[in-house]
Amino acid sequence: MADRGRTGSGGGGGQGDVETAKKTRKPKYSRFSQQELPACKPVLTPGWVITTFISIGVVFIPIGLASLFASQRVTEIVHQYDIDCIPPEFSDDTVGFIKSDKTNKTCTRTITVPKQMKSPIYVYYQLNNFYQNHRRYVKNRDDKQLWSREDERSSQDCKPEAFTANGQPIVPCGLIAWSLFNDTYKFRVNDKALEVNKKGIAWSSDREHKFGSNVYPKNFQSGSLIGGAKLNSSIPLSEQEDLIVWMRPAALPTFRKLYGKIETDLEANDKINIVIENNYNTYSFGGKKKLVLSTTSWMGGRNDFLGLAYLTVGGLCLFLAISFILVYVLKPRPLGDPSYLSWNRNAAGILN
Repeated sequence: MADRGRTGSGGGGGQGDVETAKKTRKPKYSRFSQQELPACKPVLTPGWVITTFISIGVVFIPIGLASLFASQRVTEIVHQYDIDCIPPEFSDDTVGFIKSDKTNKTCTRTITVPKQMKSPIYVYYQLNNFYQNHRRYVKNRDDKQLWSREDERSSQDCKPEAFTANGQPIVPCGLIAWSLFNDTYKFRVNDKALEVNKKGIAWSSDREHKFGSNVYPKNFQSGSLIGGAKLNSSIPLSEQEDLIVWMRPAALPTFRKLYGKIETDLEANDKINIVIENNYNTYSFGGKKKLVLSTTSWMGGRNDFLGLAYLTVGGLCLFLAISFILVYVLKPRPLGDPSYLSWNRNAAGILN
């Protein structure tokens, strides 16, 4: 009986140990779980902080000055013409004027070159209040159709500009192509015509990989409602660069798109006579149209924001560095002094 009791007692103790082992939540030891792996733990001493801020200021301020100087060297002419190109008798009915086939939409404007403009001079058209980033507008195209002639009937996302009334496919289909910008510009200086080069205005990646060289316009703008420019049916889509530029939707409602390049220098005070065909309807949605002539610098077109941003950040860092130096000199204290901890300053452990 005694042996049976000892056996029972020993067996019960073993079962309890197994249950205890199962219930434990102690993780298995590892250097990763105990955060004992080698790590960089920088101590932000006043010297390191001040040096970092000074370094950022010293680097950013020259970059900002160089960027701002380059931006200021860019000559840019912006001319809004949508209002001035409306005849006085149609000032109260701009939509009726732009939609009518009987009105003369030719408009002549004159602008003055403020200072010398070295070629190439980039010609842009700028639209305001035009939401190319609208979801339905962006999706209303067929990239397979733009690339391959065999997929010209696969335009399921292009409705209502997918097929003609008799069921023939429209190439290129969709609202983006249908609303292609169709204002035109002709330039003259000193009674001499300025040629606008339209070659190379689109991205080479778009020309070579998105628009097929064997795809030609078909049944485009053949309906009763014309949205924008027409396309030459004898030229493949890969060579219609106005279309390629337009088919890359803009992210913001105010945007510029490249119209062409003038490869002739313009001198200061030159008078540029511009003959504009004011065809594109922005009056229905309260949009604006502007013509932009611009040179470029090593950082692109005119953009003061980048230079101002660098100057602001660099100046702020220098200001903080000087402030920290004054605080460190006027009110120094030992680094890591535990007497500044709240529970050491108040013996009761209660914050004042």
